[in-house]
Amino acid sequence: MKKIVHVVGTGTIGEPLLGLFTDFRDRMGIDEVTFHKRTPLASDRAKLNHLIQRGAKLAVDEDVRSEFEKLGHEVSFESREALERATVVVDCTPAGNENKEKYYENLSGPKGFLAQGSEFGFGKPYARGINDETLVPGEDRFVQIVSCNTHNITTLIKTIAHDDGKYHLRKGTFVCMRRANDISQSDSYIPAPNVGKHDDPEFGTHHARDAHHVFETLNLDLDLFSSAVKLNTQYMHSIWFNLELDRDITAEEVKKRLRANPLVAVTDKRYANLIFSFGRDHGYYGRILSQTVAVMPTVAVRRKREVYGFCFTPQDGNSLLSSVSAALWLIEPDWKSVESRLNPLRRWLYREI
Repeated sequence: MKKIVHVVGTGTIGEPLLGLFTDFRDRMGIDEVTFHKRTPLASDRAKLNHLIQRGAKLAVDEDVRSEFEKLGHEVSFESREALERATVVVDCTPAGNENKEKYYENLSGPKGFLAQGSEFGFGKPYARGINDETLVPGEDRFVQIVSCNTHNITTLIKTIAHDDGKYHLRKGTFVCMRRANDISQSDSYIPAPNVGKHDDPEFGTHHARDAHHVFETLNLDLDLFSSAVKLNTQYMHSIWFNLELDRDITAEEVKKRLRANPLVAVTDKRYANLIFSFGRDHGYYGRILSQTVAVMPTVAVRRKREVYGFCFTPQDGNSLLSSVSAALWLIEPDWKSVESRLNPLRRWLYREI
């Protein structure tokens, strides 16, 4: 049987994910990459044709097939056909839960389905390197790849608070300072900082809630709270964090732990544009795939057990890494094999910026 990855959507996550799967499909053990585009747009013609030229095969709804062909696109499959023949479906739209109910739950062909961060409740929440061992072959067909900021939060917690097989966290507090929109988006920009609501009485915002649910898969009940503010910048998200531990720790030990984690990049740079520029120059589709970029001069320890600092969230690069990881696991649920098939991506897991 062919191993086929089908990506739904060609936005800020879908397009670079398609690039990763098509560019490295041979080394990842993937036979074919297909993707679905809903709306035919002349403004997307160059992007779609480039993806097709690199080997991805386009699937569209039958009622708009002729419109795509008029734009010069080679259409390979009808939408339903592409879903039924796929091994893994990666939904990169904000309609993952809706699509699950309408289409995915009734499909028996694919081994599994992935949705992105906004689709809470789609399936088991997953972040690469945090709760890999909780995925159960044959049982976890639906997996939610948590948001980029949730990746950052969970990685900070595991790196700093986990020791000797235990989590030593009493409480974690986070302020997520989010960019207004992606540089690929021309709408939703804001004229000034816009503070977010605390619409969850237990967790504040969805960032802490989603992080809590990731650790819940490990039978942990962590005390987490997050706030969010959207800033009038397009560079990258940043997070202020405070981790209260149940044991003493020094700032040097915190920094040592951050440097030792291969999923963490460390930096002395304190301007987001410098990190963003590094990703543009040295990343894949402008993205580094590290889970977080820890700003080392900001790391501080107060009263021996309170850890403070700032870090940057590498756009959605960490979500891309988890998406590829989960997709490869669904195709062949053997983590040793997944590690080997992820090797082409390690060049964008930076240890220092």
